[in-house]
Amino acid sequence: MEMDYDISDHPREECGVLGIFAPDESVARMAYFGLFALQHRGQEAAGIAVADGRKIRIHKGVGLVSQVFNPENLSQLHGDYCIGHTRYSTTGSPTVHNAQPYLIETYYGPMAVAHNGNLINAEELRKELLQHGVGLSSTSDTEVITMMLAGAQGDTWEERICSVMPKWRGAYSLVILTRDGVFAIRDPWGFRPLSVGLLPSGGHAVASESGALQTLGCTAIREVHPGEIISLSDSALKVFQAVKPAENLALCTFEHIYFSRPDSIWDGMLVHEVRERLGEALYHQSPIKADIVIPVPDSSIPAAIGYARVSGIPYNVGFIKNRYIGRTFIEPTDSLRKQGVKLKFNVIARNVIGKKVVMIDDSIVRGNTTGALVKLIRDAGAAEIHLRITCPPIKHPCYMGVDMGTYDELIAHNLSVEEIRKQTGSDSLEFMSVENMMKAIGKETGYCNACFTGQYPLAVNHNPLKSGFEG
Repeated sequence: MEMDYDISDHPREECGVLGIFAPDESVARMAYFGLFALQHRGQEAAGIAVADGRKIRIHKGVGLVSQVFNPENLSQLHGDYCIGHTRYSTTGSPTVHNAQPYLIETYYGPMAVAHNGNLINAEELRKELLQHGVGLSSTSDTEVITMMLAGAQGDTWEERICSVMPKWRGAYSLVILTRDGVFAIRDPWGFRPLSVGLLPSGGHAVASESGALQTLGCTAIREVHPGEIISLSDSALKVFQAVKPAENLALCTFEHIYFSRPDSIWDGMLVHEVRERLGEALYHQSPIKADIVIPVPDSSIPAAIGYARVSGIPYNVGFIKNRYIGRTFIEPTDSLRKQGVKLKFNVIARNVIGKKVVMIDDSIVRGNTTGALVKLIRDAGAAEIHLRITCPPIKHPCYMGVDMGTYDELIAHNLSVEEIRKQTGSDSLEFMSVENMMKAIGKETGYCNACFTGQYPLAVNHNPLKSGFEG
């Protein structure tokens, strides 16, 4: 059984989706490397489905991309069209049964679906399907989406997709594979990212992040607009607005703060630059005299650079991260288990000994590891540790495809900032305000900040459990 020792105190990633049309290429191998670039968005399962104009072949499993695929099973996936998925479950259990893409046979031919997001009305839609005699076999709302598409009315897949999109409420960036095409769809609120680009050999690719498209050599990359459908097929790239964009867009702020790779574009902005601005804003909001600024790697590195630049406090490395301990089939010994965060982080003691340290992190969710990191720096000889967080306190769960935790699990919902400071053992603790965060991003509206404010862009059911539905 695979063990998860990714003990970082961050929101759990959502999922990553990928779609490719590349004639005369090995699209399965292209998808393999594209999914590598999206691995950070989901480490529980991975899958690739490929179509050759007649049938769809699929391989998926539990584990990292490198654990699920090998030359032998990739060689069985022939065709010009494919979709792929890396998965972290927001509401379903991490089993191969829930791994994506989902593949079914429909009246119109085979169809596979991969989904990033979460439908807040999944339970209602599931009941409607069951009432119409549709059998469902998993806990995933992606299966609900798949079955609705299979039963949709229309002469073309575009028409069938358009007929069901208005019924879906919540976050969905989808890739759909038919026997002779790939479709990319983004919800009208724009919750989750999705981009499309031109492949160097002809054809096109879509992916959750532009960084994955750059890995595949894509040019002319642009974001898929909210409510838009993009069709990748042999005829041409087709783009059309299926659903009018929501009056109040709700892009996920956490793509800037943590989820997206720093080389990706989100809402027209380079994520690395946004994170640098967040660090700058954090200093202006909470200045302090110190000797060194260190990040908690990796997502906090740009913010620490920005903080150091405007403060004049030298930037340096404090933590060395073991990037390969996150998932393993080998269980540590009892003595190693007691090492806790030391399995994931080491400290360069010479950089912090006797110094007043500003420690930059992007978020505190459950509060289960931040204190341990502070203790590592303290034990290495730091004189003072001032913890600075580039987002506001997370007080509310996310229902749009991110595992923030429940109200009971969220430390900021249950403790004051001063109580959190005491629990972490830091000498001071400051979170970014919502107002300063949005100023740093450069937008006053158009983003979902419900995890900070409790003001959800759509009415939500506050009782769904992780064993319920997911994308």
